[in-house]
Amino acid sequence: MGAHRTILITGCSSGIGLDAAQALKEDGWRVFASCRKEEDCQRMKSEGYESPLIDYTKPETIERGLKEVLDATGGTLDALFNNGAYGVGGAAEDVPVGLLREIFECNFFGWHDLTCRVIKVFRNQGNHGRIIQCSSILGNVVFPMRMAYSCTKFALEAHCDALRLELKDQPGIKIVSLNVGPIRTMIREKSVPHFDKWMKPLVEQSVFRSFYEKKFMPRLYGPYKKDPFELEPEAVTKTLKHALTCERPKPRYAVTVPSHLFMFLKRVLPGWVLDWICLWGIGLWRPGKGFGLHP
Repeated sequence: MGAHRTILITGCSSGIGLDAAQALKEDGWRVFASCRKEEDCQRMKSEGYESPLIDYTKPETIERGLKEVLDATGGTLDALFNNGAYGVGGAAEDVPVGLLREIFECNFFGWHDLTCRVIKVFRNQGNHGRIIQCSSILGNVVFPMRMAYSCTKFALEAHCDALRLELKDQPGIKIVSLNVGPIRTMIREKSVPHFDKWMKPLVEQSVFRSFYEKKFMPRLYGPYKKDPFELEPEAVTKTLKHALTCERPKPRYAVTVPSHLFMFLKRVLPGWVLDWICLWGIGLWRPGKGFGLHP
């Protein structure tokens, strides 16, 4: 793939989506850089991008946004990069069902809708095209207080596997998952309204109150601090370019050292050992000092 190819990228207002749109446009791709807010679409258009409005939580925008793309290309599309999503932290037993419904609507159901529509386009144009899904290491390994987001990414990994198997007789259609680790984006800042809406009112009654107040909330609301091994969005874009151009892409790619490490550890370690490593890795357990979720 190269010059004059077309790609639809979601979640382009900042971070991974914006970096991917900029880099692929520079490489000669015709980039449709979608955003979920009209003001962001207008900003992208002012910078020379075609920017359909697509909000995963609003099916009518998915239908209308894809139609806008296909009207502009004459009904064809070479690639889709699903990227727009958000996270919200909290202990599993504290998470309301409404939160799960809301985050799945954005992080999974909308992705499924757009992906299936694009596969039909690929079939109609001669069974060729690529769908790259921006997944997460949290779709392979679960960390404490990240259940809701992890559930959406585990579902996405299953979705990718199912599509890949079902499309075996269409080798021109490729499904690839990018298992992204710590990348500097606005995902932490953008999670704040969702935490305020669903989780913050429950903190005072939670058995995990001490952890929320001493560790989780200071990190969420406090000044930004770089995570260990955190990379910039161009690390994802580099892998995306490979997945788009490689003749035989892998089913999934790890992005960042922690992603490579934990995907390897999950394959080789007993579950109980990996559990303790996950707790140690985010500072919730230290040998001789005990378990840090409770007072």
